[in-house]
Amino acid sequence: MTIATQVRIDQAPDVTASQVRRQLSNTRVGDVLALLGSAIASLALTAFASLVLAPVRGAPAFIALTLIVFVGIYAAVAAITENGPAVRDRVAMVVVHTLAFAVLLVLVFIVVFTVARALPALPHPNFYTQDMSLAGPLDPLDVGGVLHAITGTMIQIGIALAITIPLGLATAVFLSEIPGPFARFVRTVVEAMTALPSIVAGLFIYATAIYMFGLDKSGFAAALAISIMMLPIMIRSADVVLRLVPHTLKEAAYGLGSSQWKTVWQVVLPTSRSGLTTAIILATARGIGETSPVLLTSGFTAAMNTNPLSGPMVSLPLAIFQFVKSPEPNMIARGFGTAAVLMALVVTLFVIARVIGADSPAKKARRQDRREAVLHTLTGLVRRATRARRGRGDRPASEPDEARSPAAQQSHLPTSTPTIQEQ
Repeated sequence: MTIATQVRIDQAPDVTASQVRRQLSNTRVGDVLALLGSAIASLALTAFASLVLAPVRGAPAFIALTLIVFVGIYAAVAAITENGPAVRDRVAMVVVHTLAFAVLLVLVFIVVFTVARALPALPHPNFYTQDMSLAGPLDPLDVGGVLHAITGTMIQIGIALAITIPLGLATAVFLSEIPGPFARFVRTVVEAMTALPSIVAGLFIYATAIYMFGLDKSGFAAALAISIMMLPIMIRSADVVLRLVPHTLKEAAYGLGSSQWKTVWQVVLPTSRSGLTTAIILATARGIGETSPVLLTSGFTAAMNTNPLSGPMVSLPLAIFQFVKSPEPNMIARGFGTAAVLMALVVTLFVIARVIGADSPAKKARRQDRREAVLHTLTGLVRRATRARRGRGDRPASEPDEARSPAAQQSHLPTSTPTIQEQ
């Protein structure tokens, strides 16, 4: 027994020996150094190639060439220490992050360039409170504004929403609640309309509403064209949201004897309210930036027009098109200022969509619990104050003890009598 025990002890691993610490993080120092070295090497190699070997003109071409060289150098560096699958995984990761960074860089460049060109026009208050009826191409920026374009955009989007919301929600409910061959056909048509060019929607309204039925170029005609562009976005988004409603809720409603219409109206739609609101805002953001349909159907005017059924009505995208094509610097500045206003409006809509979309049922329940807790606390404070006032004998003069009803007097009596032990 002693020999066997001694042998097992001798064969046991040395627990006091130094062991390699397990790496819990995916980021290693070598990976960071490889990325930095590849970035510096690609930048230097691209600069040398563009200046000596093959001159590259323009920042976009230089950036694109730098990204390509960076991916190649990083793949070569990773191949030194890693095997084939690991190299492919790292290269794929770098490519995805590089493309995401390139898209973000393009977006930042567009926003910064637009705001920089719009700075001469944005500080003037008249830019938001006046129209262009009294301003010409040669007038300074302290005369004229885009109030008529902002008003026209709001009116057109309002009419388009009044048309699109009922049709979009009804179609989405039909697609999610009444499956069948016709529903599949409608879904195919909706998906095809998503890729419909906006100029085609404008031509359709121009050929039907304006040419065939004699409708004038107006804000209403432009709203019809915008509705065609908004409708497929709203239907697809609402269809996805309605499909996410748990089947157990609908089955419970059916089990309680509810009809399909009551189930949709009282269960499905309230459950997906936040998602449907997000779909409406996303469709609005799509329609608010359309230029081609408005160009064909609304006409252009420099004055304020609040009647969507009569006369041309300009919108923000159409005002941008008309301002920027002018050779005068002040008109170009007005065009970029209008673009900045449009971008701010679209960003506001997307922020609202994100806030509403993040409003989950769990967050609503927590808010309701907090409101109930605050209400319970306030009620307790009021009750304690009332009891303290009654204990001091501060009764209103208009309410003597004799005038009280028997029920009121009984409410002030003690609720319990002392027990024998207490006596």
